[in-house]
Order: sequence, then structure tokens, then C-alpha cells
Amino acid sequence: MTNAYDTIILGAGAAGLMCALTAGQRGRRVLLLDHADKAGKKILISGGGRCNFTNTDTRPERYLSNNKHFAKSALSRYTPNDFLEMVEHHNIAWHEKTLGQLFCDGSAKQIVAMLLAECAKGQVEITLGHKVDTIRFVDGMYLIKHNGQTAVAPALVIATGGPAIPKMGATSFAYDVARQFDLKVVQPTPALVPFTLSHDEQLFRALSGVSTEVIVRCGPVEFREAALFTHKGLSGPAILQISSYWKPGQSIGINFLPDLPTGWLIEAKRTRARSHFKAVLGQHLPDRLTQALAERVNLIGELANQSDAKLAEIENTLSNWIFTPNGTEGFAKAEVTLGGVDTDGLSSKTMEAKSQPGLYFIGEAVDVTGWLGGYNFQWAWASGWAAGQVV
Repeated sequence: MTNAYDTIILGAGAAGLMCALTAGQRGRRVLLLDHADKAGKKILISGGGRCNFTNTDTRPERYLSNNKHFAKSALSRYTPNDFLEMVEHHNIAWHEKTLGQLFCDGSAKQIVAMLLAECAKGQVEITLGHKVDTIRFVDGMYLIKHNGQTAVAPALVIATGGPAIPKMGATSFAYDVARQFDLKVVQPTPALVPFTLSHDEQLFRALSGVSTEVIVRCGPVEFREAALFTHKGLSGPAILQISSYWKPGQSIGINFLPDLPTGWLIEAKRTRARSHFKAVLGQHLPDRLTQALAERVNLIGELANQSDAKLAEIENTLSNWIFTPNGTEGFAKAEVTLGGVDTDGLSSKTMEAKSQPGLYFIGEAVDVTGWLGGYNFQWAWASGWAAGQVV
């Protein structure tokens, strides 16, 4: 038996749900299909279970892509305020954390329930736990075989994301579909991912669990947020942010004391001449980190006995501590995927493939990757809405 629809959407995550509810409420007959047993599984674990559902400071410059202009159209037409309006319509309490990040007061389950309610309003047919067996394009129609059933539609939307967090069921399915229809794929790599360090970096490896606010740099890019030392290397918001810009072999610089002015250690010598370096440093950093850094710079004795040149050298070391990661924790720990379906082959207005009528790619499947802090959800909402307007 073959079931006919106006639109078939593969992937019931953030982008797929948004596309489905948008198209459904336009009166389109929509099938939303996913191999997972629940809709919105990645939404449910996001933000520590409270879902950082958007960022009020969303702008195209905070997205990485081979085409830095591609995201502009969708992001300008469906904004954080548009999504917030839906959240408030469903009486979901929310709050703003630092840097424009919006979270549910309660649970990420509220966001999924909201999206499913909006899908129901558009009479979207949702089928979960069904694996797609084949996709064919025949006489202007897409034929999808899934669990022994067949669905057909003139429009097919791929919203299956990238390979980040495979334990949640993430795969490279979207890229396989793109290649099936001769679309190019920008090499996918893990993004927003912790760094691993070699055994040579014992300073960091011995500090598992310590967190402190830093400025972290990679080339011309820098972020100021918390860094967290782990038993494998470095994590925390600052590290996840910079990881999206890092290439293997590149060095990373960390400023451990971003609030202190140049000359602070020399000034401490003037005002606290009898103090030791570790005592002064300990006023600004966690104890274990203070101990480790003091051991590494090996400054013995009272500050009064140190030359200004030596103190300036140590200041510089602490404000630009250089290390080279030996890798990342990979897709298993990455929050998102960098790369994806090449935007050169897609319409920035509709997300439709230029060379394949009726085929659309949205969300993380596309070569558009946001910063940490709600940006990737906003891309999912915006790209899903853009495709939902036309399918």
C-alpha cells in the first residue's frame, strides 16, 4: 500500500518538527518520519535538560560555513522573537542566562510538547521507530520505503542532522542522500567538542574538575567564558567555542587572568614585597590551578627578590599560556557537526536543492554551524520554517 503526501520530512528533531508544523499549518499533508522512538531526543538533553532554545544575540557572524552569507536569509525571516512568541503562547516559563542564552525554567520536555502540539494543530502524521530503507525519485515524486511501507510526495525534506552524538542515534544519513542526488558535502568534523591533551601536558591533566574563567584564543578568534579541566584534557564553554575554529596541529592560547591589567605582578611587588608568587596568584585562581601554575613557572622566594623583567615574563606566560591539543573527543562528545551539505547547492531562501526539484536540506544537515548558546537551535527553527513555507 502506498500513502500519498504533499511533503515527507525525514528527521523529527528541532528542524524537522519546525518544518512539519509550519507546512502542516499551511494545509499541507505532511508525514514526519524518524528511526528514533521519540521525537526531539536531542532537544530533551540540551541545556542540562532545560533546553537553551535560542539566543537573543543571533546574527549571521556567529555561524560557521563555507558561505558566510548563506544563513542570513532564513535567520532574518524567522528570528529569536518569533520562536519566543510561540514559547510564551504555550505558557512556558523561561529565563535569560549570560550572553543572550534563553532557557526553560522547567524542562526541555516543554519545548518538545509545544512542537508536537503545533504539529497536531497542522494534522501532521508522525511515524517513529521506522527506518528508511530506500529513497527513489520517479516522475517528479519521491518514493520512501520504510518498515515495509511506501510513502510518496513531490517534496522531501532531509532533517536528520549530522553524526554528532551517535549514542542519540545520529548518523551520516543526510550526506548519503545528498550524494545520491549528486550534491556536494563539506567534510564533516566534530564541533563544540572538548580537546584531548598529550601526556606532556601534565599541568592540565592533573587538574580534572577545576573550572575558571579565561580568554581562549585560536588565531584571530577568541572567547571569554569558563574552561573546565578534565581527565582527558579541556572542556567548558570557552573550549567548546574555540574548538569549532581549531584545526589539527594548531596551538591554543589561554589567558588565565583576563581581569588583571598589564603590570599587575610588578605592582604586587611594590605593594606586597614580602609576599610569595603563589600567595598573590591564589587571590585570583582556584587553589589547585594556582599550585600547578606556580610549580610550572618555578618562581621561588619573595616578590621583592624578583626582577621586574622576570615578573613581566611570568605575567606574559600566564596571559598567553600556549598548548597544542592532540585532538578532540570526536563526534561522541561533540554537540554539533561542522560541515555538511554544501550550501552552494541549496537555495538560501527555501533550502531546496538547486539541481534536484523538491529536495530540501535543513538544520544541522547543512554546512551551517552556530556558536554554543542556543544558536544552533535558532538555525534549526529558521531553516525549518523557511522550508516549511514552500514545501
